[in-house]
Amino acid sequence: MIVFQEIFGVNREVKRIAALFASVGYGALAPNYYFRTHPLLNEPYTDEGLQRGFAAAGQVTKANLRTDVAACVDWLNRQTFVAKGKIATCGFCFGGTVAFVTATLPGLKAAIPFYGGHIAAPMPDGEPEALVDAKDVRVPLLLFFGGKDDYIPKENVERIDRTLTELGKPHEIVVYPNAGHAFFRESSSALNNGEVADAWARVQHFLNKNLR
Repeated sequence: MIVFQEIFGVNREVKRIAALFASVGYGALAPNYYFRTHPLLNEPYTDEGLQRGFAAAGQVTKANLRTDVAACVDWLNRQTFVAKGKIATCGFCFGGTVAFVTATLPGLKAAIPFYGGHIAAPMPDGEPEALVDAKDVRVPLLLFFGGKDDYIPKENVERIDRTLTELGKPHEIVVYPNAGHAFFRESSSALNNGEVADAWARVQHFLNKNLR
């Protein structure tokens, strides 16, 4: 598994997610796609941290993301603990967008974007939304959204679904009506209800189908 960080950097949360995948038998790699300009970025979950995260994300291009993830795939395939060719991605927040952007790459088997805000909105660096490249998606997608996400309107989710359907791309969209943005995060109140447990079960089923 290649695990893509939230906009806040490679922090305790992305390491927790990597460990979560490892706990059910997957090798997990969490690359820092800010390394060119903000290699030490690790921001708190505050308005100021969010702004600094957006500033870092604004320096990231689609081309660089694809280059970096292709390098991750190549590295993983050389490791003895990896089943060669059985690699998937999972990303959260901006990382959810990264999972969609890089679903166009060869060498992957599946992608799981969680609440990717720039799939159907312009990228932080000003490039067109990730959805413009949907025709080039190579892998099945499992996409998660919160029905009360202040960053991703319902219309955007519907447009993602419609576009992927029209292009014949295998995908499933799961919307939790009462969940907001970042509902899978450890600090989220959603940990006290069923959304996280349901999403995690769906993730494992999806990976078992596409990787095992």
